[in-house]
Amino acid sequence: MKEIIFIRKNIDKWQGIEAIARDTSAYSPDDIAEAYTDVTADLAFAYTYYPESKITLYLNNLAVMLHNAIYRNKREKLSRFVSFWTEELPQTMYAERRLLLCSFLIMLLSAVIGIVSQFGDPEFCRSMLGDGYVDMTLENIRKGNPMGVYGSGDELTMFFGITFNNVGVAFRVFAMGMLTSVGAGLMLLYNGVMIGCFETFFWQHGLLWQSFLAVFLHGTLELTAITVAGAGGLALGNGMIFPGTYPRMTAFRLGAKRGMKIAVGTVPVFIMAGFIESFLTRHTEMGTLPRLTLIIVSLAFVVFYYIILPRRRGKNVSRRMADNKMVGLKTKL
Repeated sequence: MKEIIFIRKNIDKWQGIEAIARDTSAYSPDDIAEAYTDVTADLAFAYTYYPESKITLYLNNLAVMLHNAIYRNKREKLSRFVSFWTEELPQTMYAERRLLLCSFLIMLLSAVIGIVSQFGDPEFCRSMLGDGYVDMTLENIRKGNPMGVYGSGDELTMFFGITFNNVGVAFRVFAMGMLTSVGAGLMLLYNGVMIGCFETFFWQHGLLWQSFLAVFLHGTLELTAITVAGAGGLALGNGMIFPGTYPRMTAFRLGAKRGMKIAVGTVPVFIMAGFIESFLTRHTEMGTLPRLTLIIVSLAFVVFYYIILPRRRGKNVSRRMADNKMVGLKTKL
């Protein structure tokens, strides 16, 4: 590749990296590490083909600046925990917002498939939920306690069992991304079809509203966390399928890092969903208003943390990069 083509192909990316190198305090450690990985890959190429070029010196200086920033960040662990939840994770969610939308659409379409399938064959739910669960639920309906399954065990035991199971589901969805994005998509498909046929089953027994109030009391958070974990799995798979300008293994590592960050970010949400399911969902005697209020509060949290906050963080980062680029251009002029 001719040097001028190499420069034209990558100049916009380098300007973005230069903006990060000038003001590393405005970016997360992972953003800096990703920029460092990118610039060192280009530097290795430049050293090989243009060892005496000014562009090689330029890339080397960028790499040194980012290396020093990474070394400093290793000593700044005190505030890292807070910044992960308030800065890094929302920024990652914004960067992967298209994958989050894709994950949501897969879940939504899958739920529709589950609804249509259950309407077409009332026994379809047995293939998804199992004969034992369906028979137990039918017995509870006959006894006048259709949501009895949620009160069938000790609260604390249920809490640990449900939480570990749900976190396991999230990480299985993420891990299936290693089988390319199709694997994560299939896991989302399964969960979406299951919730669709489950709710339709209760509708067929005239219990949709009762089921909605019980299931979505905890399910608003739980289903959101599964959807978000699905976006993490898609990020992992896309790193392998669509490496872009990176070497395939480098793209896979970067995708895995972003995906793992997203998956880890679902753990507190699953813990809260498990708490609600174990300690609150069982109380079906609770009035409609308090249950509906909790569902709305949960939905408001989901919208704020996974849509509004990432959008704010992402726009702030874009604004800082644009400002830094303007400063760089003025300096060169």
